[in-house]
Amino acid sequence: MNAYVTNIQRFSLNDGPGIRTTVFLQGCNLHCAWCHNPETLSARPVLMHYPSKCIGCGKCLEVCPNKAHKLAADGTHIIDRSLCTSCGACAASCYASALVMSSSPCSPSDVMKDVIQDKLYYDLSGGGVTVSGGEAALHPQFVIELARLCHEQGIKIACETSMSVPFARMEEMLRSMDLIMCDMKLADSPTHKRYTGTDNQMIFNNIGRTSKLGRPMIVRTPLIPGVTDSLDNLRSIASYISKMDNILYYELLNFNPLGSAKRIAMDAPDSFADAKSLSKDQLEAIREGLSDIDIAIRIS
Repeated sequence: MNAYVTNIQRFSLNDGPGIRTTVFLQGCNLHCAWCHNPETLSARPVLMHYPSKCIGCGKCLEVCPNKAHKLAADGTHIIDRSLCTSCGACAASCYASALVMSSSPCSPSDVMKDVIQDKLYYDLSGGGVTVSGGEAALHPQFVIELARLCHEQGIKIACETSMSVPFARMEEMLRSMDLIMCDMKLADSPTHKRYTGTDNQMIFNNIGRTSKLGRPMIVRTPLIPGVTDSLDNLRSIASYISKMDNILYYELLNFNPLGSAKRIAMDAPDSFADAKSLSKDQLEAIREGLSDIDIAIRIS
């Protein structure tokens, strides 16, 4: 079975313990307004446009079946997104890589060709493979097969998931993991729906059920300024998961502005373009505000 893979990032240090290879999959059923991988939200590959690389050759105008590409009088390359179907013809013919598809189909065996190259680093650092996205749980059979191949080579595997998929659909995948990393973004359900497109009832229920599978788990909250970073929100989440005995720690992820550049390449709006990462003082204040809750805290 294949899945659309947006990136295979080697030597990753932020997606689990040790040195890891992170496999990013296309497609997500949440639409977080701040997502730093917005190109993965669509179930299908997305056309990314990098104007600074364009050499004005006009090849994309020739090959586009829907005439979505235009060159303005001043040479500016314009894409009419209402006409673009992301068929990939323009990207395939772009000499300068100014047009790139966000992902390409890969099999678990294809992914293993990259993964196996760094086995020595996994062994020495206690690392392994992490499957991320997008939403890993939308591709359970792909992830299960990748886990089987990893375990055959003595490589540990983890997944990052929002837990927003019905439990029955992802239970087998979760059981095949050596480590589960999951998000809890907002404790308040209406606010969660406002910023992600869905409420959080399934997520809370799934985290509770997953805690009984006996797999080590890390719960993470991205610190989005003015949205998720309130002490009330973080205390509610920390209190909930502190009652579970398989949680290694609660990880707070400082705001990552990476998504802004990607949204520009997608011609997509960015409501967090002016948001900044939290300062050291703000992060320490949060740590102090959670210090009375019986759970280990890490801030990344």
